[in-house]
Amino acid sequence: MENEIKIVEITEMSQEVLDAFALLTPQLSSSASIPTWDELDDLIRSKASILLAAMDSADNDHIVGSLTLAVFRLPTGIRSWIEDVVVDSNKRGKGIGEKLVRAAIERAHQEGAKTVDLTSRPSREAANRLYQRCGFETRETNIYRFTIKQNKKQAGS
Repeated sequence: MENEIKIVEITEMSQEVLDAFALLTPQLSSSASIPTWDELDDLIRSKASILLAAMDSADNDHIVGSLTLAVFRLPTGIRSWIEDVVVDSNKRGKGIGEKLVRAAIERAHQEGAKTVDLTSRPSREAANRLYQRCGFETRETNIYRFTIKQNKKQAGS
């Protein structure tokens, strides 16, 4: 299986990418909307985000997992953040998530990032083991979130 999975950066929008996110997004979050063509295209074109995908060569190079690496400059240096790590439920337990995370760490290093951060709910035990296996350490910090409520007119524009 290891040689059958390759990690690639998605650099252009395609029907395959749209189809993959229609499959993967509900597995990532039951409350998230499936991203549209334009939303995925915007993500791919953004200078601040890098979309990595796991492709299974034994399965016609279908996308079986992905993550987004955000890379951004702050006054204190270049930082990076891993978000939305997901592997198709039919392919889990085969090291694909680890390959994605390690590729993201390497890419963050290439981009000059000083750190790579991520968050994971404690209930996601397998994911937390994965991140620890990849060298992530728990930080003493508070995570705060402010939810910006958008009306329907703003959300569609």
